Amino acid sequence: MALEYLKKATLTSTSDASNVHDLVVGILNDIEAGGDSKALEYAAKFDKYEGSVMLSPEEIEAACALVPAKLKRDIDFAHANVKKFAEAQKATLTDIEVEIVPGLLAGQKTIPVDAAGCYVPGGRYSHIASAVMTVTTAKVAGCSHIVACSPPRPGVGVAPAIVYAAHVCGADKIMAMGGVQGVAAMTFGLFGLPKANILVGPGNQFVAEAKRILFGRVGIDMFAGPTDSLVLADKTADPFIVATDLVSQAEHGYNSPVWLVTDDRALAEKVMELVPELIADLPKLNSENAAAAWRDYAEVILCADREEMAKTSDDYAPEHLTVQAEDLDWWLENLNCYGSLFLGEETTVSYGDKASGTNHVLPTSRAATYTGGLSVHKYMKIVTWQRATREGAKDVAIATARISRLEGMEGHARAADVRLAKYFPDETFDLTASE
Repeated sequence: MALEYLKKATLTSTSDASNVHDLVVGILNDIEAGGDSKALEYAAKFDKYEGSVMLSPEEIEAACALVPAKLKRDIDFAHANVKKFAEAQKATLTDIEVEIVPGLLAGQKTIPVDAAGCYVPGGRYSHIASAVMTVTTAKVAGCSHIVACSPPRPGVGVAPAIVYAAHVCGADKIMAMGGVQGVAAMTFGLFGLPKANILVGPGNQFVAEAKRILFGRVGIDMFAGPTDSLVLADKTADPFIVATDLVSQAEHGYNSPVWLVTDDRALAEKVMELVPELIADLPKLNSENAAAAWRDYAEVILCADREEMAKTSDDYAPEHLTVQAEDLDWWLENLNCYGSLFLGEETTVSYGDKASGTNHVLPTSRAATYTGGLSVHKYMKIVTWQRATREGAKDVAIATARISRLEGMEGHARAADVRLAKYFPDETFDLTASE
């Protein structure tokens, strides 16, 4: 049957996209030309902060001392889990060597990038977990210099819990600067920093646009849009749990889509009844965000069966995908497009967002159709090498010369010719192009 929308979104995540490109380009150009002083001007304007930009060891120690012991233990727990998973991921990348033909060896070598810039949001919410996710993975990957950059609050500076998280996870420098100016400082190597090779971490539309513009000069984790989440639920799901999970993700922002895909009408109707009540029970700011997201961006979709549910989910390619349905192994086997998958009621996106070990920097806006989320692999360069004996390279040289001439690339052909002439002076080879 055709999909039945019990609730249809009136807006998409790009409906109100502002034209921030020109503004961000201007700021980046100003800072690249003006250096430290220009970055400080923008910091004073946008961050409304004129304290230390680069935190000293003493300032880091003082900030860490302000973090309650219980919160420190929670951050340490999250760090340990993320580190353990990242280490397991890194172990899947190994150097290899293979003999292509007798006498010709080729190999793969993994090399971490040198300098990583980790942006940690600190505006509306203090994203402690983002410091854990970005800095820990860079450290495990083996980056030799890691900067954590977070917006300071006027008269306060970077939130102490963010400072503590960045510090214990291995940041070499912690910078109190937000927005485009913070991204620019890491990219251009201001304030004595090495120029970043890669920029990672979530941020607002200005941070996202800065990363988009700078991509190519530096690597980035991914192009990020508003966070999105999809729940797959059947008749066995608990409507209250489903509704709670949807609301928990809608609070991210007014334009954060949440979707419910189900084959059970009664479940869908009960969830739709519960969500407004749960939203109204949130603190004011959270409630406002979630209410707008649910009103304008949320969808509830009724499918015929689980096969249609799985196909619909893959079409949406959500950043976060939760399954609350029977036969979890079937879903794991049949779902293909998602940033991170949460199987069963016993787990939830919130666990992954904060402390369970998988990374929460994930592809949004259907990018899960072609990429996964942040991991140690994002910081690793997979490079290749080759080595050959003269005899082992003979056939490769002959093929290279012929293919090159057929392509019209005579210079390439001659690079093979000279080696054949030098190594095998008594032999004659047919190196002409042939159709």
